[in-house]
Amino acid sequence: MTAPEQAGFRSGFVSFVGRPNAGKSTLTNALVGQKIVITSDKPQTTRSVVRGIVHRPDAQLILVDTPGLHRPRTLLGERLNDLVHATWSEVDVIAMCFPANERVGPGDRHIAADMAKISRATKVAVATKTDLVSPERLARHLMDIQAVGVELGIEWKEIVPVSSVGGSQIDLLTDLLADLLPEGPALYPDGDLTDSPDEVLVAELIREAALEGVRDELPHSIAVVVEEMALREGRDADKQLTDIHATLFVERDSQKGIVIGHKGSRLKEVGQTARLQIADLLGTAVYLDLRVKLAKDWQRDPRQLRRLGF
Repeated sequence: MTAPEQAGFRSGFVSFVGRPNAGKSTLTNALVGQKIVITSDKPQTTRSVVRGIVHRPDAQLILVDTPGLHRPRTLLGERLNDLVHATWSEVDVIAMCFPANERVGPGDRHIAADMAKISRATKVAVATKTDLVSPERLARHLMDIQAVGVELGIEWKEIVPVSSVGGSQIDLLTDLLADLLPEGPALYPDGDLTDSPDEVLVAELIREAALEGVRDELPHSIAVVVEEMALREGRDADKQLTDIHATLFVERDSQKGIVIGHKGSRLKEVGQTARLQIADLLGTAVYLDLRVKLAKDWQRDPRQLRRLGF
């Protein structure tokens, strides 16, 4: 049930965009106040449009976390970029993330130039990862962001420095974004934090666990599909157990060995890490069965991309 709204209530969609690993997913989680998007230091971790929902007495923000825009090398990469551009045309506010620990560069300018073509959305710049730099470096970074706007004819409605990890200025950013939304009713029921199905969130948590500690070329080759997920029958209401059977797909035989590890040690570690996160998400104990299969060159194969949900 959606709570009754006060006069002047605002609601709408905000899309976080930027280069891979710019802090978009961590920022989404910080604003929602709960982990709904997986994070990793591996670029291009996000592969789907995930909506996080922020509920306030005066507004409802639907945060759209998108994949990082990049120069695509595969059909998957092309589809992820298309997904981002399609999202931009549908949102009320586009918030571009500029990580403070990296200089504003050609990749940022390319994305900002694309963003400048979207006329209907209000543009905001967010300097992320401010906890990693000195005040002097941050001041220079904010000036560089302003200069990009001037160079490309973008009127930044706001330029906001934040730290998602430390929580610095997260509330201020939420206030600013809420004020930029159009007046209108809440679009999701009170209490909903995302519109992603549990199966999608579970698959993402498994993929996040699998990404930890693997070689640089492997993360892009891992896809996860939840084959079955259901509460086990015949258990007491206070001792519920969710059975989950999932498959991790890789592109080459050699990658199977990396994911599985010596005598299954790596896969067991992935399962243990993912199970704890999934239990927090679902609020039940979890039995997690993981398999690893080969889907040769799936990132470049239209048929396999469809099968894996892309």
